[in-house]
Order: sequence, then C-alpha cells, then structure tokens
Amino acid sequence: MDYGLLTLALAALAAGFVDSIVGGGGLILVPALFSAFPTTPPATLFGTNKGGAIWGTSAAMLSFLRRVRIPWSTVLPAALAAFVGSFFGALAISHIESGDFRKALPFILTIVLVYTLWRKDLGHHHKPHLTGRTETVLAAIGGGVIGFYDGFFGPGTGNFLVFLFVRGFGYDFLHATASAKVVNVACNLAALILFAAKGHVMWPYAALIAVSNITGSVLGTRLAMRRGTHFVRWMFLAIVALLIAKTAWDAFFGAAAR
Repeated sequence: MDYGLLTLALAALAAGFVDSIVGGGGLILVPALFSAFPTTPPATLFGTNKGGAIWGTSAAMLSFLRRVRIPWSTVLPAALAAFVGSFFGALAISHIESGDFRKALPFILTIVLVYTLWRKDLGHHHKPHLTGRTETVLAAIGGGVIGFYDGFFGPGTGNFLVFLFVRGFGYDFLHATASAKVVNVACNLAALILFAAKGHVMWPYAALIAVSNITGSVLGTRLAMRRGTHFVRWMFLAIVALLIAKTAWDAFFGAAAR
C-alpha cells in the first residue's frame, strides 16, 4: 500500500469536508501536497490542488444552490472579477520558488485562527445593507483581490470570501458560505486553465484528489445543513490549530530533522 497516496486522499477528503462547510480546505490540502512532493515546484502543486479541488467546490456549490437563494447581483460581479484576478495570480506564482511560501503557511494559519476566535458572532444574522452601484463595485473589488490571492497562493480563500460577504454585505453564515462557493469555483477554474496550459498539473494525483474531495464535500454540506455553525466553528478551530503546528514544524524544523 502506498501510504503517501492514502494520506493525500484522506487530506483531500478532509479538505472537501471542511471547505464545503466554512471554506479553507486549501489549508489542509496544500500543506499535504507540499509534504508529499517536497521537491516539486510550487506552481505544479498549486495546479494539482486546483485540478482536484475544483470538483469538490463545485459539488458543494450545487448542493447549496438547491437550498439557499443566492444574491446574484452581488455574487456575479464578485465571481467575474475573481476569475480575472485568479488567472493573473496563477500567472505570477508560476515564476516563484516555494521556500517563502512554506514558511508563510503557519503565519497565515495563525491569522485565520486568531480571527475566528475573535469573531464569535460572525455571520449570525442575514441583513444585506448594500445595493446598486456600491454593491457591484465592492463585490468586484473584493472578488478581484481575493481571486488574485487564490491564484497566487490559495489557502484560506474560502474564509476570506465568507468574511467578504458577512462583513462587507451583511450576509449570515449560510448565505455567505453559499455565495463564497460560487466565487471560489470561478477562482479555481481560472487558475486551473492557466496551470494546465503551462503543464503545472499532475493529472493522476488531481483525479485522486477530485474523488476524495467530492466525497468530503457531499458529507460536509449535509452536515452544515443539519448541525449549524457552532459545531463547525469548533471543528475548524481544532483543525487549524493542528495545522499551525504541522506546517511550522515542516517549514522551520523539518529539514533539520531529516
């Protein structure tokens, strides 16, 4: 048995599960890819991540679309801008080495953890407060910036999108998560097109990730509808805390240990 592939499949399943509920599946899957392929260029690892994860994100999006009314006047401008931003972000990362990103991961995870602990009431009420041109402009700016980040780096994109819709537009957690899925699919598609065109996707591993990611996504979406946000919040905090320890060890002590 190839335990490396088994570990990657389990990470993809967990990523799909977490991502479908609160976003942030890349926080699990990207470090798993860096750990499994330590000498592979980062662009190829990010491309492989996109090639597999887009299927799980799409499955979650379709599940939410059947149950949640999407505010398209906000989501469409954000998705279109995110598509463009993600394409250029992916173009940028294809020319950068991996060392700095390995060391950045634990710090990004720590920011996500601290923010989640701080905002205990995030997304409890659905009270959209923007309309017209202001809504469209903010959606496009937010989608473009987060889309660039997603193509350039990726982990935590779902969390940033949820924050955009909750804080920027006044959505509750469920509507923000459903809206984030639509934008995230646009991000993933744009980045995947660029990575695939440049040969930065390991398709057999992407296929393995896709199957596991879809499975986790279906399970996570069903749980999100049944259990609500309290359980999900503490599960997310626990996973992120463990990942901080894991990625910090890999980035700063792993090489010495080996």
